[in-house]
Amino acid sequence: MRNSTKKILGVTICILLALFCGLAPLVKKGASGKSYVANAQGFGGNIEVTVYVDGDTITDITYEAPDETPSVGGVAMSNLKTQIIEEQNSNVDVIAGATYSSTGFLEAVNAALNEAGVVADGSNGTKTVAEDYEGTADIVVIGGGGAGMTAAISAAEEGKSVILLEKNSILGGNTARASSGMNAAETHYEEEQGVEDSVQSFIDDTMASGKNMNDPELVKVLAENTSGAIDWLDSEGIELNGPLATMGGLSANRTHRPVDADGNIIPVGSYLVDKLSARMDELGIEVHTNTAATEIIMEDGKAAGVKATGSSGNNVTIHADAVIVATGGFGGNMDKVTEYRPDLEGYISTNVTTASGDAIDFLGDLNADFVDLDQIQLHPTVVPTDGTLVGEALRGDGAILVNKEGHRFFNETGTRDEVSAAEIEQPTGNVWLIVNQDMYEGSAVISKLEKGGYLVNGDTLDDLAKAMEFDADATAALKETVETWSGYVASGVDEDFGREIGAVKTDLSSGPYYAVNVGPGIHHCMGGVKINTSAEVIDTDGNPIEGLYACGEVTGGIHGANRLGGNAVADIVVYGRIAAESAIEYIDK
Repeated sequence: MRNSTKKILGVTICILLALFCGLAPLVKKGASGKSYVANAQGFGGNIEVTVYVDGDTITDITYEAPDETPSVGGVAMSNLKTQIIEEQNSNVDVIAGATYSSTGFLEAVNAALNEAGVVADGSNGTKTVAEDYEGTADIVVIGGGGAGMTAAISAAEEGKSVILLEKNSILGGNTARASSGMNAAETHYEEEQGVEDSVQSFIDDTMASGKNMNDPELVKVLAENTSGAIDWLDSEGIELNGPLATMGGLSANRTHRPVDADGNIIPVGSYLVDKLSARMDELGIEVHTNTAATEIIMEDGKAAGVKATGSSGNNVTIHADAVIVATGGFGGNMDKVTEYRPDLEGYISTNVTTASGDAIDFLGDLNADFVDLDQIQLHPTVVPTDGTLVGEALRGDGAILVNKEGHRFFNETGTRDEVSAAEIEQPTGNVWLIVNQDMYEGSAVISKLEKGGYLVNGDTLDDLAKAMEFDADATAALKETVETWSGYVASGVDEDFGREIGAVKTDLSSGPYYAVNVGPGIHHCMGGVKINTSAEVIDTDGNPIEGLYACGEVTGGIHGANRLGGNAVADIVVYGRIAAESAIEYIDK
């Protein structure tokens, strides 16, 4: 099997609870020389690594990581293991999209090697140089995030051969980091949970949030197809059957969320990536990771394939009857961000680094049109130290935001641009998001934040204020703020900021309490390549480019000046399916 070419393998990780919680390695006798055990913190919890050495050679690495997402952190650790053993070098780069899992894994590996006295610098290893590759398929998909995987699966299920190219070494893209849910209207889940909603309300909310800069036809198609998208996900075994939530700017509880086996709410992104990648494996879809598209092949004015570059500089050429571009936005490329928005210089980003905007260049070469490239969203609840995203649904469920003086300062469920602007006006620019034990017990999202070391906590509000380093005045204000908020929840009216109380699940009147420091961070690019309602890429003359389609964050026009939380997942599923359907119709005509 080629180093840079593989079919997605089903990843089944059977793991035990880690036995050791420190970094101090344990030396054991191994089948080949000795083995050394070390531990480090990953994304979800402890990673225990065992490194086997024979003299100065690393012969094997095993690991136990029960809290890492199999399709993201699990695949990243597997890839790093292979690379380290092959190159005999532990000084390798972390994998974009799985930064915390990668960092923890490498930290543990290096701790074990340090105890072994082995310097793994690559001096006695090899590095495989992949060969050039040329392939053919009915459809080639560029990008292995949620939109690309949805498109690839939809096409393969209709009997089309599909090759997918992914720049990163793992699938998922920014979808893997999606934290809250998927907006959809008039679904069977809404009916089952007694939620009154409509397609028109979805349209109205989306247009209002986007300041009416959205393309109304694209929004209409999005809204009309969300219920069908939920049904399609159901048919794929991807159930968003948790308690419906309200995100900022929504007029109904239409955010659909997954739950784990215990009924706890879990992040939608990693759940989707796990399920979609497993389905790609079942369908036998050919995937080339570490492969960056550089050019759309054109023949007689029609898209006819893709040229790309592999990780070792090898050429990858795919000939196809149709091309679907799903490369995501450019929020991980600060040079491009500041090119269109110089005022965002210095902000941290929630994006994977491979969300770099390559398609702006290779689609621009085809005279494709672009819209709203300067519309870049700040998400208001981002950990300022590393860009970790704190899900918006927590605020919908009842979390509040307070400044360093202990006061609420805005409607927490306002639109992202509004809440971010209000935060920037606060004394420090960063604020505290507060939840309590009631919310903790129903949310795997909060427990992951705790395992990641992002939370401070206290049994009482006095204890919490001390952990947040509040002075006496701020502590008194915090206690008054929570008491006032609890009264608003009881009365059903937020007299300070007009926040909708109906979806709130706790009044925060009792502890223990937890808080995370957050602020605005670069999150989503509303602008991108122009498409029509069939997901065809439009050129600067207003005409579709034959055989070329796009879906997901790489496109512009759907979200206008501000995207609603929950609409990105709706976008990738709806327009991922539409892109595939349109490409199939084009091929078959």
